[in-house]
Amino acid sequence: MSRAALLVLADGRFPAGGHAHSGGAEPAVKAGRIRDARDLADFCRGRLHTTGLTSAALAAAAALGLDPLALDEAADARTPSPALRATARKLGRQMLRAARSTWPSQELDALAAARPRGVHQPVVLGLAARSAALGPEDAAHCAVYEAVSGPATAAVRLLSLDPFEATAVLARLAPELDAVAGRAARAAAAAAVEGLDALPAASAPLLDLTAEAHAAWPVRLFAS
Repeated sequence: MSRAALLVLADGRFPAGGHAHSGGAEPAVKAGRIRDARDLADFCRGRLHTTGLTSAALAAAAALGLDPLALDEAADARTPSPALRATARKLGRQMLRAARSTWPSQELDALAAARPRGVHQPVVLGLAARSAALGPEDAAHCAVYEAVSGPATAAVRLLSLDPFEATAVLARLAPELDAVAGRAARAAAAAAVEGLDALPAASAPLLDLTAEAHAAWPVRLFAS
């Protein structure tokens, strides 16, 4: 297991397209729900314990070796917003392309052939982690970090928020990131025995609603 590979996969500069997405922060800023670092912390915490947990468990399950096609269907069932499903598959295509170039594997090639229109990003993330010889909890850590780092980075651009404040938000959330990643990895292990219904299905309905509205904006800074 390579900790350096984990750093590469979690790096915001990994060419998987995440920089173009705000994780729901852009509509939250427009609606006045994120105005400062305190609001950003609340937003990130809510996202972490809902969609972040769900994504992390899917990623951990894929890293554990569960069927990625079945996991893709499970991800679809846990993503009620058509806009967010489309975003997840677009990000999945981009990550799959980057992962196949970085850590070539038969599993990644087979997934690309089976789902040419894209697979939900957390599933690809988990399979990329597996191809990089990383474990389920490593994949879960990448997923939970993405869940909060995307909105934090977007808030810096959207609000001209001090980047030191945004980074401090992430640092203070670190213990919760560890806890959620551990919970996700345990759920993935349970799913390997009990079936995919053991995976969490936590959701954030407001994120679903605002994603649909955001997708129809004629002018926006972020793709989602």
